[in-house]
Amino acid sequence: MPDRRQHRGPHPEDHELFAPSQYPRLQTAFGDLCWLLDRGYALPSSLKLVGDRYQLAARQRMALERSACTWEDLLKRRSRQQELQTLHGAPLYLDGYNVLTTMEAALAGGVLIRGRDGTLRDMASMHGSYRKVQETVAAIRLIGKGLAELGVSTAHWYLDKPVSNSGRLAKLIRELAAEHGWPWQVEIVQSPDYVLMECPGLVATADSVILDYCQRWVNLTDWLVVRYVPTAWVIDFSRIPHDDENKSGQESSANHSAS
Repeated sequence: MPDRRQHRGPHPEDHELFAPSQYPRLQTAFGDLCWLLDRGYALPSSLKLVGDRYQLAARQRMALERSACTWEDLLKRRSRQQELQTLHGAPLYLDGYNVLTTMEAALAGGVLIRGRDGTLRDMASMHGSYRKVQETVAAIRLIGKGLAELGVSTAHWYLDKPVSNSGRLAKLIRELAAEHGWPWQVEIVQSPDYVLMECPGLVATADSVILDYCQRWVNLTDWLVVRYVPTAWVIDFSRIPHDDENKSGQESSANHSAS
């Protein structure tokens, strides 16, 4: 069926599935999922085991799946993450749909998940087709405002050629950039993932595949949402402790007590 959504907002069941009363169960389930991943268990089987144990609905499982990663992958991603100050006077390479749809969801009141790696991911699905929504223009303008504030020299947007309506979106982004005098370039490529994975510059994305292989990245979308959409619906899974952190905390407490 064609995508007829006018907003990138919440699913009708989200207010129940992600109500504050659900947070403790979701946090515990997420901790168990990461525990299994850290020990080499595959994501699909681990997610089914955890989801069944805590009787999670499909969208709750999706939230955990999009947010989880191993501790090893987390450390690797952190080692390549750059502070936002490094953007001043530097070019930035954007995973276009990834950044834009998250901002659209934030403005529309959709659920955003802050994953173990600290990046924000939305719960929307495009299924090979992109449809402009009422928040699209406002989202692009907020991105432009943020990049200008950060002092980005040039923004290089990459959109997926296989996704329908990429040409129309590229035209809109170029028009808004010209209107505001933003130094932006928009390219439609077969796979932005491969382009950004090999990019030597600073990359803006929350796509786990790109984060695992790109040379340098910045957590742009999280900063944009915190700064410009403070009322956004964010569920935070980034504070799940690892065994090493628990052990370190226990040792610190013991040493403090002994002193």
